[in-house]
Amino acid sequence: MAALVVTDGAAASPLPGGLGPCVGPACPEKYPPVNNKDYAGRDNGINVYVGGEFQVREAAAEAEGRVVVLGDLDMAKRAGASSVYNVGIAGVGSRVPPPDGADFLTTGGNVSVAADQRLLADGGVVRHAGTVTGTVTGTLEKDPDAAKPYLSLREDLRVASKCYAREGTTPRPATGTAVNQGYRTLFTGDGKSALQVFNVDFDLTGATGGMQGIEFEGIPAGATILVNMVGAARTINTYTGDLNDQDPLNKLRERLLWNFPDATQVKIAGGAQFQGSVLIGEPGSTATVTASGMNGRFFTTGSLVHSSEATGGGGQEFHAYPFDGDLPECVSTPTTTPSSSSSSSSSSSSSSSTSTSPTSTTTSTPTSTSSSSTSSTSTSTTPTPTSTTSSSPTSSTSTSPTSSSTSSSTTSSSPTSTSSISSSATSSSTSPTTTSSSSSTTPGPGVTTYTTPGQPGGTTPGGGPSDSGPLASTGSEVRGLLVPGLFLLLVGGALVALTIRSRRRES
Repeated sequence: MAALVVTDGAAASPLPGGLGPCVGPACPEKYPPVNNKDYAGRDNGINVYVGGEFQVREAAAEAEGRVVVLGDLDMAKRAGASSVYNVGIAGVGSRVPPPDGADFLTTGGNVSVAADQRLLADGGVVRHAGTVTGTVTGTLEKDPDAAKPYLSLREDLRVASKCYAREGTTPRPATGTAVNQGYRTLFTGDGKSALQVFNVDFDLTGATGGMQGIEFEGIPAGATILVNMVGAARTINTYTGDLNDQDPLNKLRERLLWNFPDATQVKIAGGAQFQGSVLIGEPGSTATVTASGMNGRFFTTGSLVHSSEATGGGGQEFHAYPFDGDLPECVSTPTTTPSSSSSSSSSSSSSSSTSTSPTSTTTSTPTSTSSSSTSSTSTSTTPTPTSTTSSSPTSSTSTSPTSSSTSSSTTSSSPTSTSSISSSATSSSTSPTTTSSSSSTTPGPGVTTYTTPGQPGGTTPGGGPSDSGPLASTGSEVRGLLVPGLFLLLVGGALVALTIRSRRRES
């Protein structure tokens, strides 16, 4: 597994796979407060990503925006609560839903809805790899590869979460302080840094676990706020955040990320409209969300329980708001050299790419999604070196040197990648069999889906320009000249032998 480091002086970077910002041509210039009015725009980005199982319990109400679940979605709300759960379009929210006909819900497993309950995805597609049990509205599309475009995101998010919190084993240097004062936790920034980092090793709750306020001060205009909630279990229980965007915390929403790199148990609760996006990096984790509203992206590599408190009101909702912050750029060190023979088998989280930054450091970005859970890449290279140049430290390129095998490696780069150049050095000893290399730039998950009816503008993962042609096959060209030359040489030798034999007979 590649280790992640942060390059000195690296440019800002989005979340892996381009996750976070609004996707598509109909994004609003400014997101409105939570409302139930006409649509303010359309967003084809993923709003909720779940690497494990997604359970809907108690009296939870809806998840606005696109929802991607690698495992099963199971809906079994409590008796007496509303019998419906909306995905995609919410009655109340940012009112920036996915485009009509987009995949509102994608599951890599089954969709199960309890008797007398309904999962509503009207206007969109429910793309499922497993079975569907119970009442589900919308267009149902059975697709064994439904979750395939999103498998590698799980590992990318896990690695990024760890990297945001630590540089190797050292906690990321904080730019400010966080103090739990009982009735509130006060975050005080340094007033100047573009990235405000806070490392928190305590729960954001009152002394007895009840609700408390959340306040930030000393945050420059336009700064990104990264709150690393470290520890094996963490709870946030707050009354801060409102529907009308009057609370000061609301104004930080789209550049605020709550990062849980270690926790196996996460709970976000309270009667407020929680502000900011959430990243949970532990794949074995379970996040329980009972907050009245979640306003921001929610990305977990583990499982999610959307619920309500047993002794409280219902109607808990995820609202689709983007994350537009600039995060540290995390890159992985290469594991092979151009002259080595290597074989790597990629899991659902694998990525294999090399690039050369402007400082001539060879690195691999975690934002590249190189393959699906079942794909594998292998190369056996000749001593002839192959060079690859990338014009941006956030780009990913894939090179295939002249190889003795015919397998090919395909790399899809994130939206932050720029152009790449693949070249093969000329050598007369090159094997005549060459390996082709193809690359594709996808718009990132949210647009990176299979092209299917009902999914306008979808892009097949790994599918991009196919006219790049094979790499140079100098060995084949030389062989084309050597064959007739050898033939002429043999004919000449035969004529010389016949002449010598004839002269011997005459003498």
